[in-house]
Amino acid sequence: METADEADLEEYSGVESIPDTEFGEIDVDLIDANPRQPRTVFDEDLLAELVHSIREIGVLQPVVVRQKPSDRSRFELIMGERRLRATKDAGLSTIPAIIRYVEDTDLLRDALLENLHRAELNPLEEAAAYGQLLEDFGCTQEELSERIGRSRPQISNTLRLLRLPPLVQRRVAAGVISAGHARAILGLRDPEHMEVLAQRIVAEGLSVRASEEAVVLLNRGDSINVSRATTKVAPEFLAVAERLGDRLETKVNISVGKRKGKLSVEFANQEDLDRILGLLGIPNEDAL
Repeated sequence: METADEADLEEYSGVESIPDTEFGEIDVDLIDANPRQPRTVFDEDLLAELVHSIREIGVLQPVVVRQKPSDRSRFELIMGERRLRATKDAGLSTIPAIIRYVEDTDLLRDALLENLHRAELNPLEEAAAYGQLLEDFGCTQEELSERIGRSRPQISNTLRLLRLPPLVQRRVAAGVISAGHARAILGLRDPEHMEVLAQRIVAEGLSVRASEEAVVLLNRGDSINVSRATTKVAPEFLAVAERLGDRLETKVNISVGKRKGKLSVEFANQEDLDRILGLLGIPNEDAL
């Protein structure tokens, strides 16, 4: 006579397995990072919260990996970079993982789609990932839009962000300037004007609409609004700010009043700030 447990087992055994997929616990030291991970910026506060959650209740969602073609004893991460980092920081030795058997060309696509669906890529990371996908697949933007479920105009507009000057790109990546502001800036013909307008957007809190109007004026040759912020600063002070900016590889602003002046240094995130402090010979005490 069949018992209830046996009936349940028989019922569950009828569930179809997912092709080319396995599940198991994997040693975290056997998992290497995805070399084509499009995401490069991770919020330290959110990561700390995840570490605390994993310590309290464990990993709720498995990471996705594949066996490395060059070394079948190791695995390569496809999805779950934050979960893997947090698991290591939490002191756990293993992590639940779904093992998939995918080709190299699927790695970037899968990692990109996960981050897009979670809205965790900044605009510059998304643009770089689109560019990599176009190169890897050897396809058109229209074909790429069908593969990843994004409209062709959205892909095209995002890719245009890669044409921004490096200093402006850093502001976009850090979230200081929105993608809408960045697209307005791209309407400028002069790269120097792009940097100047980006600086004004940050300093004055210009709206996207106001930025678009500024682009029209600048392209028309009206430089009055652009130079207004710097006309009161002597050329020798501007030269100092420029040299210091080149030395620190970031934007340095200088302003001079009747009795004193002010020097400000821009940075994108904590890692960028640590880099600048290192160049200035100032140790980060929190990192010691």
